[in-house]
Amino acid sequence: MFPRRRHGGLSIVESVISVMLLENKFILSMFKDKVYKFTKKIPKGKVATYKKVAMAIGSLKAARGVAMVLSKNFDPKIPCHRVVRTDGSLGGYNRGGIVAKAKLLKSEGVLIENGKVDSKTHLI
Repeated sequence: MFPRRRHGGLSIVESVISVMLLENKFILSMFKDKVYKFTKKIPKGKVATYKKVAMAIGSLKAARGVAMVLSKNFDPKIPCHRVVRTDGSLGGYNRGGIVAKAKLLKSEGVLIENGKVDSKTHLI
């Protein structure tokens, strides 16, 4: 695909692409770690929005990125069920869907009416 050097080493183009891919992986890993770290700090009985998490970690416009990261979380130590949409609706939950998310939040004392969290009481 790319021209190779005589001795089988990477071409300059391949080297640049490899470095860029590694940098992107590193940046995504740092973003994911920041999302998880902030999410762990959300106390029982409280919720944060995806937007709030993004702002708190310094990525003002990355609410969808936060949602994507949390949708891939299967670590029970990270309470991703405590992150909701800006309008108070629950959003997704990869461990049983919205019903399981609502059940967990209610067990922690979060009020949910008409599929939405009472943001005046429970939003951090």
